[in-house]
Amino acid sequence: MNLEKEAIIKRLNRIEGQVRGISRMIENERYCIDILQQMRAIKSALARVEDAVLKDHSATCVESAIASGDAREQRKKFNELVELMAKAKS
Repeated sequence: MNLEKEAIIKRLNRIEGQVRGISRMIENERYCIDILQQMRAIKSALARVEDAVLKDHSATCVESAIASGDAREQRKKFNELVELMAKAKS
């Protein structure tokens, strides 16, 4: 995950900068639509990070549980994903 980890950290650092930028935009009383567009960009960037972390989780933690043959661990990992998806709907 090293390359993927580095890419995720880069994305998060970029998002952090965008959030600081929005704060400055609000302080400077920038046009509301411009601020909202930046907020949409941040949401989109966070969604991409979330997807990357979920893919990594599936490729490592879930895959490991499957390979272990431990039914209890497999159910645990599966249930974690189900609960996460259920919370996303709320």
